[in-house]
Amino acid sequence: MRASFLAAINQICAEKNVDPDQVIEAVKLAIATAYRKDHGNNKELDIRVELEEGKDMPIILLVKEVVEDVENDSFEISLKDARKVKPDAEVGDEILIDVTPIEYGRIATQAAKQVILQKLQEAEKQSLYEMFKDRESELLTATVTKVDPNWVTLEIEGMTVSLPWREQIPGEHYYTGKRLRVFLDRVELTGKGPQLRISRTHPNLVNKLLELEIPEVRNGDVEIKAIARDPGFRSKVAVISHDPRIDPIGACVGQKGVRIQAVMEELNGERVDMIEWSEDPIKLISLALQPAAISAVIIVNAQEHLDDQGRRIKKRAAVFVEEAQRPMAIGKKGQNIRLATELTSYELDMYNYEELPAFKVKLAELRSGDTGAEASVTEAAAPEGAAPEAPAAEEVPAVEVTAPVDAPAAETGTEEVAKAA
Repeated sequence: MRASFLAAINQICAEKNVDPDQVIEAVKLAIATAYRKDHGNNKELDIRVELEEGKDMPIILLVKEVVEDVENDSFEISLKDARKVKPDAEVGDEILIDVTPIEYGRIATQAAKQVILQKLQEAEKQSLYEMFKDRESELLTATVTKVDPNWVTLEIEGMTVSLPWREQIPGEHYYTGKRLRVFLDRVELTGKGPQLRISRTHPNLVNKLLELEIPEVRNGDVEIKAIARDPGFRSKVAVISHDPRIDPIGACVGQKGVRIQAVMEELNGERVDMIEWSEDPIKLISLALQPAAISAVIIVNAQEHLDDQGRRIKKRAAVFVEEAQRPMAIGKKGQNIRLATELTSYELDMYNYEELPAFKVKLAELRSGDTGAEASVTEAAAPEGAAPEAPAAEEVPAVEVTAPVDAPAAETGTEEVAKAA
């Protein structure tokens, strides 16, 4: 091969990010296809192409097997004819016959071009898939190249990727040249090549951004236990410290809020609330519903299970608040209680504190009767046009600890209610 030919191959490999050996194999296959086109398009011909350094033209060899009686002359040759090519040939040997043509026809040349382009595209797709397949659940940096009404086209490390509208942060403005970070959810190899499923709304985007900005999260001293997100508006993140010397909330917020502010800026101003994780579900629920002050919490169903009819019964808790705190506990359009439900994995029913005595009586009746009647606890509906949220409370009020509703009555014990001081 000429030096210029090798240089062209290396340039293609650099631009397409493919292995040079794949390009060489594509060229060999294209030359073999062109030869078959010029010789009756006989697909049975066993063609071997050699690209020797220093030679202008490739060498095309026709491979045939030496046999006593020739049944198919496309890949068989008689012993007599074989010895004209190779004097010491024996039956069973492979004979390589130089059939290099002086030139190729127009149709053969077009066929070779198509084969090379096809193989290059396949090699490029496979190379991109290999590049990204082990990077699922990673944070990637992308550049906006085109903005359309229903999707945004991004460039990620030389690959063009679409960000559909459902994966875009509501209200975020995109423009050509804008740099942003996306979460790589998964990589799929399709007929059109590798498809990167990226997102700006995935809860793990918040997780990865916190890891990026907060060293304590990155090295494992502070662990993110749960994330609930309403993309573009608000997220709640529960964290716990594995080092008693580290305050998990302070580490995440940073001095003057500089760390959490960097995360919120990347999320287009989305508010990120940090709360401290607790294994006590009552304390966790109370913290998750901040900034509302919670008066009492009753765990109605502590374990998710299937009832007698095979229906899935979720974990459920009843939350009691003063009337003035109810709008804050529910949040605008039910956002606060919805995020708290997602964060704690408990279905939360909201009640006024005045309803607590009647609720206890009803709950006691259920426990002394049918132990599987969780349906008696009614979910509180979020009122229309709830009042805006107030600043976060400084202390979490004391709450009630009770046994699950499906526990036997003899094991329930005495229930105590501790009203907020």
